[in-house]
Amino acid sequence: MTNFHKPVKRPGDVIEMMGGGGDPAELGELAHDTAAALLHRVRRAPDAAVVDRVIAFADGAGIEDLAEMWAEAPADSLPGALWRLYLLRHAVREAPSAAGYRFKRGVEVDTVGQAIAGSGSAPSPEEVVVLSTRILRGAFTGDFAIALERAAAFARVMAVGSAELVSEGGLTERVADERRRWEGYEAVSAELTKAAALWRDGALH
Repeated sequence: MTNFHKPVKRPGDVIEMMGGGGDPAELGELAHDTAAALLHRVRRAPDAAVVDRVIAFADGAGIEDLAEMWAEAPADSLPGALWRLYLLRHAVREAPSAAGYRFKRGVEVDTVGQAIAGSGSAPSPEEVVVLSTRILRGAFTGDFAIALERAAAFARVMAVGSAELVSEGGLTERVADERRRWEGYEAVSAELTKAAALWRDGALH
């Protein structure tokens, strides 16, 4: 998984891109306010073009804006959950071949996770990227708890794939990197599963 710590100058872009009013920098709790504004505004008016823009926002420098606002938010919060959804897609999109192979190895073992995530039995790297986008889109257009659960299953499959690669051994440094990915994806899977339960209880804020 990727860590972001670079300061950015445009924390309001995620709201302004949708034509929203107000300066999020003036809000007392920027992370929670922007996450709630983004999610609820898009879900109230699920225009396909707006959803496309919200998803594509993270494809460039926007991922750094989101990191600045949300990366430090607790995992059991709305901004923390949204950040993990975006980060999963970003990690796959940035290295589709490696991520696709990792996911493919994972679905060979974790067929339950494969089914929940909504993947075929032998997805190509391109199909894995499309799947990650579809899961993120579901957060804005469908049942948010289900989107979180699908993302959790997706992360679990990635973790299993990393575990399989670790078991194969190889260069020490490469194995150590893969072990970190394994641990990172496992953690994200558990965090998203908890976030889904909190959302269903009305306790994810």
